[in-house]
Order: sequence, then C-alpha cells, then structure tokens
Amino acid sequence: MNQTMNLGSLITGSLNDTLAVSLPLFRTELCLAATIVLVLLCRMLPVLRRLDAGLVALGGVCFALWFAWNDLRGIPVGGVSSGAATGAMRQELFGGLLVFDSLTAYIRFLLMGFLVLYIPFTKASGIPDHEDGADFYSLVLGATLGMCLMASANHLLMVFMAVEMASVPSYALAGLLKGRKASSEAALKYAVYGAGAAGIMLYGISLLAGLLGTCHLPSMAAELSRVVDAGATSGSVMVLALGGLMVAVGLAFKLSAVPFHFWCPDVFEGAAAEIGGFLSVASKAAAVALLLRICFGLGVSATGHDAAAAIGATLAETHGSGLVATRHFIVALVGLMAAVTCTLGNLAAYGQTNMKRLLAYSTIAHAGYLMMAVAAAVAMVGVDPAGSRDAVSAVAFYLGTYLFMNLGAFAIVAFLRNNLRSEEIESYAGLVRSSPGIVIATGVVLVSLIGLPPLAGFWAKFLVFSSLIQAITAGAERPLMLVLLVVGGINTVISLFYYLRVLKVMTFDPPPADRPSGEFSLVSLPGAIVTALVVPVVVLGIFWSGLYACAQLAGAFAS
Repeated sequence: MNQTMNLGSLITGSLNDTLAVSLPLFRTELCLAATIVLVLLCRMLPVLRRLDAGLVALGGVCFALWFAWNDLRGIPVGGVSSGAATGAMRQELFGGLLVFDSLTAYIRFLLMGFLVLYIPFTKASGIPDHEDGADFYSLVLGATLGMCLMASANHLLMVFMAVEMASVPSYALAGLLKGRKASSEAALKYAVYGAGAAGIMLYGISLLAGLLGTCHLPSMAAELSRVVDAGATSGSVMVLALGGLMVAVGLAFKLSAVPFHFWCPDVFEGAAAEIGGFLSVASKAAAVALLLRICFGLGVSATGHDAAAAIGATLAETHGSGLVATRHFIVALVGLMAAVTCTLGNLAAYGQTNMKRLLAYSTIAHAGYLMMAVAAAVAMVGVDPAGSRDAVSAVAFYLGTYLFMNLGAFAIVAFLRNNLRSEEIESYAGLVRSSPGIVIATGVVLVSLIGLPPLAGFWAKFLVFSSLIQAITAGAERPLMLVLLVVGGINTVISLFYYLRVLKVMTFDPPPADRPSGEFSLVSLPGAIVTALVVPVVVLGIFWSGLYACAQLAGAFAS
C-alpha cells in the first residue's frame, strides 16, 4: 500500500512538473515539432500538396520565434525575475534532462531568427525545388530542433541524443544535390566522420557516468570534485581525463575544431552553398552553446541538486581544489584547441581557389576565436565572476553578428552560382564592371569577417580579445590567455590576405571571356535577400548596444 502511494505520488509529481513547469518553457521546440508534422503532411496528403512547404515552414518558425522572444524577454536582469514567463533564473525541465536559463533562451531566439532569414533565402536561390521542398524543410527544422536541445542539455545522455538529432538530418542535407557525385561524396564523408565522433563521444560518456555514478551535469560536478580531491591513488583521475577527452571529440566534431575538422572543407565544397550556410551558422551556434554548457556544468559547483539550483550561484567549492583542477584541465584543453584551430583555419584558407572551401576554412578559424572566449570565461570563474559573464556575453554577441556575416557570404555565393554557373573565385573576376552592388555587399561581409571597423565583426572580435585581456588582468591562467591573445591578433592579420584577395579578383582582375553575361542586380528578390543580410552587418557596427544587451542576458548564465 505504501509503495502504491509512493508510485502514485511520483507519477502525480512528474505529471505536474511536466504540465505546469516543463511544457510552458518548451514551447519553442514544441512549435518546431508541430511545424515538422505539418510540412510532412504537405508531402503525404494529396489535398495539401498544393501548399508551398517553404511557406508552411516559415509560418511555423515565425510562431516559434515569437515564443522564443517572449522567453528571452522574461529572462531576469541582474538576478531578479522580471517576467512571469521564466519564474526562476534557472529551471530544470523534464526531471533534469534539460535546463531553461538565459543561454537557452538566447540561443533559441538566435536559431529561430536564423530560420526566418534562411527559409526565404532558400526559396529565392531555388534550392530546393517544389518536389523536394517538404523533405528539405523537415530536415532543416528537425536538425534545428536538435540544436535547440543541444543548447539546453543538462544530462550527458541528452547531450548525445541532441548531437545526433542535429547531425543525422545534416548528413542527408549534405547529399541534397541528387545525381551529383560531389554531393554524394560530401554526405558519405560527413556521415562516416560523424559516426566515428559519436562513437568516441558515447564511450567517453560511459566512462564518466560509470565513474561518477550519474549523468546529470550539476550532480557530476559535485561528484567530480570529490573524486579529484581523493587524489590519483585510485587511478580515477586518469579515467576522468580520458573520458573528458573523448567527450571533447564529439564537441570538436560539431565545432569543426582541429584535429576533427577534416570533414568541413570537403562537405562544404560538395554540398550546396545553402547547406554550407546552415551548417556554418546554426550548427556552430548550437555547438558553442553546448561547449559552454558542458564546461560550466562540469567545472562549476551548484548550490544543491534541486531543479532550482543555479550554476555558479556560489563560488565556494564544496571539496576544496577539485573543481579548480577540473577547470584548469578544461581551460588548457579548450585554449590549446582554440589556438591550433584558429591558426590552421586561416593558414589553410589562403591557398583555396573554391569560394565555398575558403569559407569552410574561415568557419574553422572563427570557431577558434569563439573557443578563446569560452576558455577565458571558464578561467575567470572564481577569480573574476563579472569577467566570466562578460566573456560569455562576448561569445553570444559574436554568434549574433556571425549569423549575418556568414549567412550573407553563403547567400552571395549561392546567387552568384546561379548567375555565373561557377563557385570558383577566379570566375568572379571583374564583377565590379557589371554588378557593382554585389561586389560592395561582398566587400562589407568579408571585411566584417576580418574584424575591421566600422562593421559588426570588429566589435565581435574586440569583445573576444577584451575577455582575454580581462582574464590576464585578473590573473586567471595568465600565460595561456596571453598566448591566445597573441595568436588571435596574428591570425586576424593573416586573414586579411585571403579575404582581400577575393575582393582584388572582383575589382582588379579582367573578366573571363567565356563568362555568362548575366548581371546581378540588387533590385530583385535575390538582391533584396542579400541586402537584408548585409545591412545589419553595417548597422550593428555602429549601433551595437542593442544586440550586446541581449548578449548580456545570455552572459548571466555564468553568474
């Protein structure tokens, strides 16, 4: 009888938690899931086949964006709740599998905003066609749903499931261009690399879970501190380090970080430019959010293990130096990968002749810059809490500007492909004579990717470098932070050469005699899409405080 009552109270409690707490904070993902069902029905039911799957997807994403915006507006400022939408600063969902906080709300909003821009871009570029539209948009929305779960994962099994949910549709998207050998090869390479990385990551998760006895990140942090404090006599520390490295393999694959970047240039070159834009922006944002989630989840103590426990609410370590040693390991690993990733990405981009391949190496390099700020954020925990929040804010701001910069770059490549029937850089020669508008737009995007003022990319890199300087000033991992600052500055100079080389070809080189005579006018639907993506790059370079205010909300995650 007692067991029956306990079971009944457990079920009642779970239902109340799901219906009253979890589902209201899960509306964005639910809206995406409902949209996927509607898009698939457009393919399955004859009566709905006349509907445009892209417009159905766009309508559902707009609703999801509205929910995401309401959740972001409800995020408390300064630690005090300012809206009924959130209730608490940090709220665990579905029994601790997911967590809703400022980082979750910001990344959701960023991903939904990306889709609102991405769907009209794909409609204007002609990929996909009407026949494949339902399949394409269901895959895009399914992958984005997995990315939302990556940003809110609070349990290692959910981490793995979210990564796979984001990755598997991406494999199919990479092979979208049916009948083209390069596209099929890209999809195969992506799937093979992804399967290998997923297997290694899952084995690392099993090591960590087996040793610590839990997969719940806040609980793991407390247990991790105890195990590390116990010393290396039991050999547990070595197993923990090995498990952490294996989990890092899966994260590095999603980030296209060295040495797990090999898939990125080949996939970007073989897949359509539209798919490259999706993988470069949306997948990157989710992967960086997941990196922050795991680094802070395992390296920072929580005040208890209940659903309302706030990560980092107290900086007092429960078991002395255990989490300090864990953070030192995390910062060293992330910082080393950041320096190598940034350097290799920029050096390899210099010799590329294909524009998509160049942007792939550019994506790798920018992953390095983002990881530098993540390393600085983790390093300043317990030393300079305000600096740690600023570093997370710098990451969030970088992702916001990167959305417009990189999606704009891939949109230009896609529309020029339609006009010129080529994606080689040499085919852009002399475009300034026939299509000066698109050359100006390309110049704005590429100069912003370099990080030069007065464009949005300047403030993004400025904030990242400022976080490194703040860490150096605070004395947090000072030698490593100094190395990262020098490496970041040198790589910014290196990137000047390959970005400006594209502009040099467009403006100074004579046009090839066999190039199609079609001009690209900004007074057209493709031109309007390019303008809508490029103008924010200029505006955010001058009026950047609004985006930074939203990024500071995300930074509260580290408080």
